[in-house]
Amino acid sequence: MKLLTHNMLTSNIIKGVTKGFPLKIVPKKVEVKEVDYNQAFIVRTLTKIDWDALHQAAVETGHGDGLPSALGENYQQDEDLLKKIHNALLQVEVIEGELVCPESGRKFPIANGIPNMLLLENEVGN
Repeated sequence: MKLLTHNMLTSNIIKGVTKGFPLKIVPKKVEVKEVDYNQAFIVRTLTKIDWDALHQAAVETGHGDGLPSALGENYQQDEDLLKKIHNALLQVEVIEGELVCPESGRKFPIANGIPNMLLLENEVGN
């Protein structure tokens, strides 16, 4: 699971959960896989993601070095920073581990890079 994907996942679908984002990552196996760098894609993507959640995920996976806790105004011109963001968003992959709901503590397994967000029947909200 790439951290870009993680940035879009929530556990708000669990009955009674109102704060299901961001999911905490408990990594067991993380790999870094080479992906071509595209500055324009990174700049566009940053307007659509939750920076705090990405920063948290990068730190939890051991790849938060060099990422600021908040983006400055001129981040689009800082190529070194954009390359670090590219690494976190697209190259860091959680292969094995768990996602944990911040409100309920419900754990969702990650196996072979795929998060299993399926709920039990009694967990499904109405």
